[in-house]
Amino acid sequence: MAHKSYARSIDLPTEQVFHNIKNARRFAIDIGGSLAKVAYSSVVKRKSTMVFDEPDVEGVCGSPIYNVSEMDQEAVRLHFVKFETKYIESCLDFIKANLIKSKEFVHDKVIKVTGGGAYKYTDLIQSKLGVTVDKVDEIACLIEGCNFLLKHIPDEAFCYMRHGNPEYKFQGVDSDIFPYLLVNIGSGVSLCKVESESKFERIGGSSMGGGTFWGLGSLLTSAKEFDELLELAEKGDHKPVDMLVKDIYGGNYGEIGLRADVIASSFGKAARCARDTSVPEFNKEDVVRSLLLCISNDIGQIAYLQARLHGVKKIYFGGFFIRGHPFTMHTMTFAINYWSKGDIQPLFLRHEGYLCAIGAFLKGMKDGDAEHYSWGENLAGSSGLTSPQHSASSFDYHMRNNFSLLEINRLERALLPCPLLKDIIGYFPDTVDLTQDADAREYWLDCFYKNAVKTRDLAINSQLNSPDAGQRANNFLEKYRSRLKSLEQNPCAFGHLTVRNLLDTSASILEECLFTDIFSQQKQVENEAALHKLSDRLSYLDGLPLPERLLQLAIGLLAGNVFDWGALEVCRILEQSKSFGLEDAQAKLQKRPWLFDDFDAWRSRMTQFNVSSKPPYKCAVIFCDNSGVDIILGVFPFVRQLLSLGTNVILCANSSPSLNDVVFVELQLLAKHASDICPILRSALAEGRLMVMESGQTSPCLDLRLIDGHLVRTMTEQGADLVVIEGMGRAVHTNMEAAFRCDALKVAVIKNKWLAQRFGGDMFAVMFRFEQSQNLPAASAAPQQPTSLSSSSSSSHSCSPESSRSTSPVSSLSYLGSIASKSPKSQTSDPGGGDVKTIRQASFDDDDQQSPTASSANIPITPRGSR
Repeated sequence: MAHKSYARSIDLPTEQVFHNIKNARRFAIDIGGSLAKVAYSSVVKRKSTMVFDEPDVEGVCGSPIYNVSEMDQEAVRLHFVKFETKYIESCLDFIKANLIKSKEFVHDKVIKVTGGGAYKYTDLIQSKLGVTVDKVDEIACLIEGCNFLLKHIPDEAFCYMRHGNPEYKFQGVDSDIFPYLLVNIGSGVSLCKVESESKFERIGGSSMGGGTFWGLGSLLTSAKEFDELLELAEKGDHKPVDMLVKDIYGGNYGEIGLRADVIASSFGKAARCARDTSVPEFNKEDVVRSLLLCISNDIGQIAYLQARLHGVKKIYFGGFFIRGHPFTMHTMTFAINYWSKGDIQPLFLRHEGYLCAIGAFLKGMKDGDAEHYSWGENLAGSSGLTSPQHSASSFDYHMRNNFSLLEINRLERALLPCPLLKDIIGYFPDTVDLTQDADAREYWLDCFYKNAVKTRDLAINSQLNSPDAGQRANNFLEKYRSRLKSLEQNPCAFGHLTVRNLLDTSASILEECLFTDIFSQQKQVENEAALHKLSDRLSYLDGLPLPERLLQLAIGLLAGNVFDWGALEVCRILEQSKSFGLEDAQAKLQKRPWLFDDFDAWRSRMTQFNVSSKPPYKCAVIFCDNSGVDIILGVFPFVRQLLSLGTNVILCANSSPSLNDVVFVELQLLAKHASDICPILRSALAEGRLMVMESGQTSPCLDLRLIDGHLVRTMTEQGADLVVIEGMGRAVHTNMEAAFRCDALKVAVIKNKWLAQRFGGDMFAVMFRFEQSQNLPAASAAPQQPTSLSSSSSSSHSCSPESSRSTSPVSSLSYLGSIASKSPKSQTSDPGGGDVKTIRQASFDDDDQQSPTASSANIPITPRGSR
């Protein structure tokens, strides 16, 4: 084959595109008519903190109770790089130079290739790389890739509402994804009905797809690039080009329900141009907009008809035609909502361009390999959704559309939903979606931007013996601040924008810069100091009558939660006073009644065993927070009391480091040393009544959709009937409104003044929420969405129906605001909401609207049903 026929005019930006290419192992390619995607796995080098027991040194006072060291660790990561097919030869040359030399590259010298290019470029690939091409069915890869993303990547699928707040409404992870219709819009269009992992079929298609738009657009204008055409369409107005109903009837055609602005004929006015010399030439922007509407409406109608014919309620759109482009998604959404009257849900995918590549790569793995692990997006190395504000001429826009990236980490454990959740499908971890609240978004982005300097300094201090620690820490600072700035422009680029997301992104970038546990030394010092005080603390509590002891246990749990190095105000206190202890923290706490105060109900529940002679609970699951005073002087005494009342306890800690949170390997050693001090803890550990387990989490927040599989099984086997969630990240930023099948205790001290004031409180305000199970029917399966912050405060609202309030002076709803409160524009922008009159007004009088063609616009528009 003559290689000269392929374009070679590309200088591959290897540092920015092909991450970790030198350590690549497995390899697959998806080659389409316009775009190609390279998929490869690599071994990523990272640092891991090891905690090990330090034996007592006889005769030496003050020897450490455990030691900490860092070691190198390897992890597997999947990389997906997307580029234009015309650069295929240059990319193969690069792959040959960087991959073929690896001993691990391509098992048996066979690579999986899918797409039309698997046939067209077979000779080129085999001659360039010296491998055998194993052609994989494109439709099968497409479905497998889509299933994989929907099941494993949070916020992968979303609805798009052009004037909504926010514009993107993301769907949660759902293991029950079938059935659905996948509309893959490449050069042409394929429609596939997917009923299960193994049962799917292509049920239709169209020759009018992305290639049609690109080809006709190039013929009708001077534009030659796909994205250039999209930019023209964004600026255009279709009405001077398209013939509308009012151009025929002079207004509405009321008898059959056609409004004046409905398109009667695409490009209908252009037909008169040759005969009417007075008509000026059409603007190229208007022509391209009309073309995009013509093709999008056609695809939307075909998709709707096939979905309706086959009884499918969800349509996922994929393929290079969409590319996350807001105007295109708006057109498709409007069309589906219009024709289905809101009964069918149009959905898009953040990584729609990688479906075939992912599927091909998975087929190259050993049978069943993918099911042995869990997977998570690497936020530090993936491209985000295109921002509506980006110009197609900008370098950022060019890089993300010509070399878009996706990276997925392989996690060496199965992660499953928490079985204690009342509604697993409807559960959403985050309390507030920052995309809906401009004030909150501005505050938190600015807060994390400023605090990034302190994180940089802590990272350097954690590796003082490393000569390049300063450079790596500065790299973190630059990359994280750049991400925060980009989120100001496009808050939805990586899914829901929440405090959890911002914290996790910081941790991900730190890990990329080889900083794993920047608080390990601080945690070691605080853990040892707190252990020396545990005996006195337990003796004090034992001398109190049960009612007073329960109060002091609650106060101790709250005071321990003050010791959070992730809170800037607390950092200042701890840095200024090295002797700051539990009693000092207790003095900082808000006095009762607390901001959220259900303590009396909790104490009543705990003392019922005196009457019934039964333990208050069979098994309690406790998600703990910080190391040091928090876990040792706050949580351990609380756990000890539960054990003494006959309740088994599962104590859960993060699997990997995050801020100064206690980690599973640390907690194992701390529980052992605490048991040496306390006989109750010692016997409970020996008898298996106290179980220390890892949560599967790596964040200071808590996402109960994805926790360790062993923990899930243990919860079920133990019959857990109480869940305790401690800390701001786990109980305020996330899970504040989470509903459980069992009793729940949510405990935190609000250590951020801005946040406390939003609740109607002040610094060190206390949340002690006890929510008793009502054994109510399971909630609706509609996904729970995070809500927006409200600047107003009101104590008249009641809290969640699962809770039994005693003396709470303020409800969380005062902080969250009413999700139903929206501006008039947002009420009418989505054609699926509001009454018929409002919808029609929004659909036809908005200058940005895209009207479906009159051929099927005679279907009356009615309000969309609840999702």
